[in-house]
Amino acid sequence: MFPPQFIALERIGNDLQIASKKRLLEVLAGLLANDIPDLEATVIFERLLERERLGSTGLGHGIALPHARMKHLKEAVGAFVQLRTGVAFDAIDEQPVDLAFAMLVPESASEVHLQLLSKLAILFDNEALRERLRRAPDREALFQVLSGQEQSMPDG
Repeated sequence: MFPPQFIALERIGNDLQIASKKRLLEVLAGLLANDIPDLEATVIFERLLERERLGSTGLGHGIALPHARMKHLKEAVGAFVQLRTGVAFDAIDEQPVDLAFAMLVPESASEVHLQLLSKLAILFDNEALRERLRRAPDREALFQVLSGQEQSMPDG
C-alpha cells in the first residue's frame, strides 16, 4: 500500500499528552528527524508550520495530515502520533485532533505527494480503522494497524 519504510516503529508515538497544535507539529518533526539523517527537527517543524499557514491539514474525525516537501529527501517518509486527548487544530469539522500522521516528500515529488495524501485520506476516512488506532495500546500495535499487518482485531 505504501512505499517501503514509509512508516517505521521509530516514528510512532502513542498515548502522548500534548497541549497544542504547535507542540504536536514539533513532536512529529522530532520523530521524523530522529530517523532521517541530514534533516533537523527545527527545519522540519518550520516546513510543517509553513504548510499549516496555507490552511489547516485537519481532515475531521480527529485526524490531521500535516505534510511538507523537503530538499535532500530521497523518498517519502511518515510519522504518526496517537494523543491521550485531542488538541485544537482548526480542523474542517472543528473537532480536536487526537490522531496525526505527518508526511515529508522530496521537493520534486508532486505526483507521489498527491497520491500518498490521497491514500492516507482514504485510509483515515475509515471509522473502524480510526477506532483501532485510538484503542491501540502501544507503538507496536499502532505500527501493525498503519502498515496493514494487524491481526484481526474486532472493529466494534
